[in-house]
Amino acid sequence: MPRWKALPEELDPQVREFTGQLRRLIDRNGLSVAAVADSTGFSKTSWERYLNGRLLPPLRAVLALAEQTGAHPSHLTTLWELAERAWSRAEMRQDVTMEAIRVAQARAALGELDTEPAGAEPAATGAGSEKSGNAEKGGNAGEPGPAPLSQMPSSADFPQWGAAAPSSDAAPADGKTGRRGGRYRTPMILVGAAGAVLVAVAAVLLLNPGAEATKKAAAPKPQAAPQPNVQPALPNGVRCTGDECAGKDPEKMGCGGRHAVTSSRGLAGRMLIEVRYSTVCHTAWARLSRAAQGDQATISAGGHRATARAERAGDAYTPMVAVSGDPAKVAACGTTVAGVKGCSRPLPATAAGATAPSGAPSGTAR
Repeated sequence: MPRWKALPEELDPQVREFTGQLRRLIDRNGLSVAAVADSTGFSKTSWERYLNGRLLPPLRAVLALAEQTGAHPSHLTTLWELAERAWSRAEMRQDVTMEAIRVAQARAALGELDTEPAGAEPAATGAGSEKSGNAEKGGNAGEPGPAPLSQMPSSADFPQWGAAAPSSDAAPADGKTGRRGGRYRTPMILVGAAGAVLVAVAAVLLLNPGAEATKKAAAPKPQAAPQPNVQPALPNGVRCTGDECAGKDPEKMGCGGRHAVTSSRGLAGRMLIEVRYSTVCHTAWARLSRAAQGDQATISAGGHRATARAERAGDAYTPMVAVSGDPAKVAACGTTVAGVKGCSRPLPATAAGATAPSGAPSGTAR
């Protein structure tokens, strides 16, 4: 009977590779799950979940296993970061799928409540079409249609129209006709004068084109209304960004977890020093792992510094500092109680893109 259960088929290849490496380390050293749990400080149930691909182990558990089996911690850390990033992507896809299912269920429930009878609107539309068709053909029944051209009156029906209309070639018979002609000539004179004025203005503009440009340049330009300083919407749980986060706890402000990546890492003796950068809060902080009591680390960025000291053996992290430039240039340096010093160094882009584990214990800035 095989010792290990088969890993889930839907498990990401990078998570599968990392889990297989953990299994081989345990088999190579002849350890049992109970022995691994006793030496690392994590329960047997947790390790069974880690080794069966149901949960991603935290970095502290991986480093403790490396120390017990003599494996190189940096190699295991690199594989863990790749697996953690794949694990985060899988959780995000699952959230999107569940949200789509809930939306579909809500739409189906709302559709069942729609009791409006079908066919009412088509009937009304048909009646309207018939009514409009009748209007196009002959109008309303109570209104007469336009008379045909053969029934329209002509000048033959009214002979007096031809007698009253003066001939254009006939000379004026009296002074009244002359006065009527003078009344029509007055508007023509006014129109001619207005046209002459327009021609004169056009000539001035053509001869002196710079005058109009000078007027346009002298006219004050309307000032644009100041745009309100709108802050971008923060994700749920994130309570600050930028300078607002300086000096605050990254875990309480919601800047860690899936919103943070490791931008640099280094060692000071056995103490692991990491610079964690929040892509949402635009801040960074130093995280200490495997630290002894009295070990400390300091992070500096943009003229601001923050220091953390390990009160007991384990982990610690500094308050946040605001980061406005490249997070890879932010460094943290630490000193152990034995006087060993070390600083973090930038990681490759692949390793820096990993976020902290979703199963990290409480009290650790992710």
